[in-house]
Amino acid sequence: MPIGITKRDYSLIGLDAKLAEERGLANAEWYSCKIPRPRLKELMQRRDGPAIRDTLIWFAALIIWGTLGYLTWGTWWALPCFVVYGVLYGTSSDSRWHESGHRTAFKTMWMNDVLYEIASFMVGRESVPWRWSHTRHHTDTIIVGRDPEIAVPRPPDLLGLALDFFRLKSGPKEFANMVRHCFGWLTPAEASYIPDEERHKVYRNGRIYILIYAALITWAITIHSILPLMYIGLPVFYGAWLGVIFAATNHAGLAEDVLDHRLNSRTLYMNPIFRFLYWEMNYHIEHHMFPMVPYHALSRLHDELKADMPKPYSGLWEVYREMIPTIIREVKEPTYFVRRQLPGTAKDVSSLEPA
Repeated sequence: MPIGITKRDYSLIGLDAKLAEERGLANAEWYSCKIPRPRLKELMQRRDGPAIRDTLIWFAALIIWGTLGYLTWGTWWALPCFVVYGVLYGTSSDSRWHESGHRTAFKTMWMNDVLYEIASFMVGRESVPWRWSHTRHHTDTIIVGRDPEIAVPRPPDLLGLALDFFRLKSGPKEFANMVRHCFGWLTPAEASYIPDEERHKVYRNGRIYILIYAALITWAITIHSILPLMYIGLPVFYGAWLGVIFAATNHAGLAEDVLDHRLNSRTLYMNPIFRFLYWEMNYHIEHHMFPMVPYHALSRLHDELKADMPKPYSGLWEVYREMIPTIIREVKEPTYFVRRQLPGTAKDVSSLEPA
């Protein structure tokens, strides 16, 4: 029998949002691998040292490659300089935004908050809405109608995914939201998860972001050069591609509406350079299961849990060999998804798998 295309409502205020609540999927209890409490407490210990070291290396690399780009501007040598600078800016800011947003990167809280504000601006995401959006993402991970951060809805928008390789779809939307916030407006979805007492910060930050971008654009026009925008603004687009490659591995093509992160998230192994750029978010099942464990302890957490986990992917290539055919198939068969093989220790989650 041919399979019809079923389009679900991924908005946070539609039919599927109500269905998620009726099915007990909203704010639900999730499966958690067993780990001795003393060991978990040890892994959850926050430290300033690793994040200070990694942040200094990151900023030093930005300064070095940015300086090389300036010195070679007007020659072909500037191209590789800005390719590297763009990845450091547009890709690494995403992972720094993420970890400092959880306030686990540093032990000292103000360091988390300062890095979060800087990285939020760099990645082109307003800090307040995205803090609350990401909180909901962790509470209701890939629950349709509840999770505002489902990057690949079904059926997938292949053109949109291709455009977002350089954030050409999501980037303009973020900029439009900044303008909207300047006038004190929220989208209905934002209003569903941003508390009333936080909304004045949204409007304030939106105005700050727009003023900075306006000043940079004015500067570029005045000197008749896009060079200022090559350092701030444009890297959100031309430097995002590697971060998009990383982030797509997190959940795309896996199960929706299940209460087990082993079924809707991926863990994969990466080389040390990628792990530095991505701040260990390749251990994504572990991160979702125990989000208060700092990034620098995730590999050790992985060692503790791997007996109760699906087999990790050996690298990006293995993930994409599975993920790309899955996404293409979901265009015509949106109920299809990759069923991860769980070890025998898994509890029965079949009743919560999508039909």
